[in-house]
Amino acid sequence: MDRVSDLSSLRNLGPRTEMWLNGIGIFTQADLERIGSVNIHRILKENGYPVSLNLVWAIEGARADLDWRELSEDLKADLRRQIIVR
Repeated sequence: MDRVSDLSSLRNLGPRTEMWLNGIGIFTQADLERIGSVNIHRILKENGYPVSLNLVWAIEGARADLDWRELSEDLKADLRRQIIVR
């Protein structure tokens, strides 16, 4: 059975990102919430996708219905630390 993704309706997530997320089994905003942006980054990186910290910010913005540039500097710094630690 083919899964239908609703990620295209979220801010910050373009077709390529949606394709990458679908490729690792993420199809809905609930999936984003359950797995979390830092874990998604790790999974994509482990699977050879060319991801960067910008993806984490984009997902966090999508989860909050904000443009990623509207995220607080504190949140972005915290996410950066989480990526570096992993």
